[in-house]
Parts: sequence; structure tokens; C-alpha cells
Amino acid sequence: MNGFPPAEADACRALADLALAEDLGPVGDRTSRALIPADRTGAAAFVARAAGVVAGLPAAALVCVAVDPLLTFTPSLADGSPLERGTTLASVSGPLRALLAAERTALNFLQRLSGVASLTRKYVDAAAGTPARVLDTRKTTPGWRLLEKYAVRMGGGTNHRLGLYDGVLIKDNHLAGMGGDVRQAVETARSAAGNEGLPVEVEVDTLEQLEEALAARADIVLLDNMTSEQMRAAVRRRDAVSPVTLLEASGGVNLSTVAAIAATGVDRISVGALTHSAPALDIGLDYLPS
Repeated sequence: MNGFPPAEADACRALADLALAEDLGPVGDRTSRALIPADRTGAAAFVARAAGVVAGLPAAALVCVAVDPLLTFTPSLADGSPLERGTTLASVSGPLRALLAAERTALNFLQRLSGVASLTRKYVDAAAGTPARVLDTRKTTPGWRLLEKYAVRMGGGTNHRLGLYDGVLIKDNHLAGMGGDVRQAVETARSAAGNEGLPVEVEVDTLEQLEEALAARADIVLLDNMTSEQMRAAVRRRDAVSPVTLLEASGGVNLSTVAAIAATGVDRISVGALTHSAPALDIGLDYLPS
């Protein structure tokens, strides 16, 4: 099992501490303390109840160790692996009280992140055969952004900017706030970015605005809620005027439309649903009798 990158590991530790604190409270698992002898050990397996893509095994391992360093977490596969119903993801063994205390929190991480990875894989598969990459957005669960974007990668997707601090994306409200001049906005943003090397992206919702963005040599143009015909026209115009500019489709993207959008020739498709609407993947923890 590959662990999280350092930033994701730090984020996960903070989230795990919060999650365990809200679940265990100041006194811990009352039920297990009442029923399970302190010296009892046991083992259990994390098992997929539905097909999908696994993500979050390092999170489950981190949760188990946070509850009790004597718990041993053993993965059976790597994040990003496809799952069938009945696939064993990992096993955990050690003090039974600790195992039971870690169960729900570990499953919450695994189910959430595997759900994001599984939904992402469906979008990526639907766009297969085209040059378009499937990207996430900033529509993430507060505090979970690094982990959810990690899960998008595990599902085969590509990360957009992490936040407002690491990219320049001129949205419609930015344009409204400065009078609506697309070309001026792009040129001003590029000047302000200086030598940081950040690409400048601008959102447009008409082909007329696209012309302004192309004239300003925007690095990326986000085509917001355009029809397939408008997107095809945008691709043709981009190819003729500024071939190096990337075109990104956004708005109205779902599993029934993403293939048609990808077929228009856009380079990127951003999908908020990857993180804001991904259902948890059904995963259970099955006790293994000794």
C-alpha cells in the first residue's frame, strides 16, 4: 500500500483526530468496555459490498494506529484498484476493544474516499477515447479537500487548482466587478501574477467573450454552460486563433452528458459532482473468527 503524500497525511491526521474525538468522546467505547475483556484480541476484514474503486486505505490505517498502536493494519491491494462485490480490501488485528473503537471512523474514511474515486472512474471511462481530461473543482467537503482530491486522482481524474491561492481563475463575478472586459481582465491578471508562472484562466459564457479571451492569449478558457454546438464552434475558433489555449467545459456535466461534451474536442471537463455528489461506496468490516 502506498501511503499518502505528506500534505494529505497531515490533513488526514487532523481529520482523524476530530472524527475519533466526536465518536469516542471523553470516556471511549462504553459498549466494548462493558462486554469485551481488556486482553481479548481479534481480527476483521474490510470487504467491499459493491463494485467500485478503492481509495483511503492509508486513512483507515492511520485511524487504526491512532486508536491503538498495537492494531496491525494489512492492506490486500493498493488505492486506485478496482473492486468487485466481495473483494477484501484489508485486514486489521489486535486488541479487540481498539478494533471495535476504530471500526466506524475507519469505514467512514474508506467509504467516502472510495465513493469519490468510484464516481470519478465512471466519468473518466465515459470520456475515454477523447483527449479530454476529467477535473475536479473546489466544491469539496470543508476540511476534506486534500483527501477528496487525492481520491479523484485514485479514480483516474485530474486535480484542478487546490484553492484560491494556487491558481488564477477569472470568474463571472470577477468580470462583473471590473466592468466585464475579458481581455483587460486576462492581461491584468497575467501582469499581477508576475514571475510565478501560474496559468491564467478565464470563464466565458458566450462566443463573443471567447474571442476576447483568445485575443488576450488566455492560457485556459472555461466554457460555462455552453451547448455542444457552441463548444464545437469554440474549439474550431481556438484552433484557428490560439492553438495553445486550452478549453475547459463546465456546467451541465453529468454521466449522461460527459461523453458528448468530450466529443466536442475540449481539453478539460470540470465536474463538481465528483466531490459534492459522490455516494459513499458500501464497505463493511467483517469479524474473522479465530
